[in-house]
Amino acid sequence: MKAKTPRDLALKMLNGKSHRFDFSGNYIDEVFLRNPHLDNRDRAFIIHLFYGVLRWRLRLDWIIEQASHFSIKKITPSVLNILRLALYQIFFLDRVPESAAVNEAVKQAGRNSARHVVSFVNGILRTICREKNKIAFPNRDEDLARYLSVFYSYPVWMIEKWIMEFGAEFAEGLLSAGNRIPELNIRVNMLKVSRTELIKRLEYEDITGGPAHYSPEGILLEGFSGRVDELASFRQGLFQVQDQAAQITSHLLRPEPGETLLDICAGLGGKTTHMADLMGDRGQVLALDINPGRLISLVENAGRLSIGSIIPLVADASKSLSSLFRLRFDRILVDAPCSGLGVISRHPDGKWNRNESDITRLALLQKAILSQASTILRSGGRMLYVTCTISREENEGVVNSFLDSNGDISLENIKDHVPEWGLELIDEHGFFRTFPHIHNMDGFFAALFTKIK
Repeated sequence: MKAKTPRDLALKMLNGKSHRFDFSGNYIDEVFLRNPHLDNRDRAFIIHLFYGVLRWRLRLDWIIEQASHFSIKKITPSVLNILRLALYQIFFLDRVPESAAVNEAVKQAGRNSARHVVSFVNGILRTICREKNKIAFPNRDEDLARYLSVFYSYPVWMIEKWIMEFGAEFAEGLLSAGNRIPELNIRVNMLKVSRTELIKRLEYEDITGGPAHYSPEGILLEGFSGRVDELASFRQGLFQVQDQAAQITSHLLRPEPGETLLDICAGLGGKTTHMADLMGDRGQVLALDINPGRLISLVENAGRLSIGSIIPLVADASKSLSSLFRLRFDRILVDAPCSGLGVISRHPDGKWNRNESDITRLALLQKAILSQASTILRSGGRMLYVTCTISREENEGVVNSFLDSNGDISLENIKDHVPEWGLELIDEHGFFRTFPHIHNMDGFFAALFTKIK
């Protein structure tokens, strides 16, 4: 059987995504495992195509509709994905000749479609190639949100929300940053190696890395396009992949050796293992998550990093935590489930998987989790609320509502607790806040609470 080409596998992934509600990066790994003939260059090309189409889907569909003069709803999803793939290469990949993009799309259509469909794909792509400098977008002056929606490829509701909350110029900066291919940041495992030593070790593996701008454990990998898990330094547990904004949040809680911590909604454990690292692996870090699969990955990751202080626990954090725990925690991290609007560059499908009602629903869930967590925080203990979104309803809105309902909780100004290198990331209200287009990292928010003695 002939091995599938990178373009065919990218198409397969796009088609598969529409049938998988739980689609994640794991599916990409599955595709790569089933196709061992792929080298690193092929894998990088597939990921580039796949995420590129997700990022620019709305603009690509706009171009298709202009050229076809009828709604894309009349085009079958598989054929539509063939057109999207080809157009992404034509408009966004300078090194791919237009003729190659068109010819490969025609071949893909010919394998599973009738002759008239093949002719349609060929005709529309060649028309677009001839007229690609004549593409017209909505009038910016008449309908700014509509223009930004098509030009930057975001849903209108999201743009209108950001314009209302931040202003048009700020919102456009967010849109542009969300379409950038994200940089790869890693976090040094200080239990095993220093940052300087790891940078030198990476040089032996032909990897160039430099210190992150803020996080003292962060390293930015420059121009890396391979598989991180194939690096010897990764297998030896010398680092963890983690964006700089996520690294900084663990410093805001300032865990101390010997303390008992709870990480709520721990997920795959990036922050869990970081807090254990900051504690010198002395004390206890309970990692709670509703998904046992994530906790299995967390335990495996902790083992790779040689961390022994983490205890996994499967539970629903929105339910009665006081009946689950008899002890009271010194510090609690609430890594809240959120809309993810601050990490769109890493998860471009978040543009299309979310709607405005999700934000209201998630805000209610976040408040419920915070209220449950506060019942098991010791007197004088600290609790950090973290999201990877820029939605005010999920950030300040949740904080204010939580404070109104919990008189034994006070809000701390994080400026009084953050190391000097992080002071500029704290706003005038004492919240930690980062924006992709300003700080060149994921968009995060954090608020620090203390239980009143």
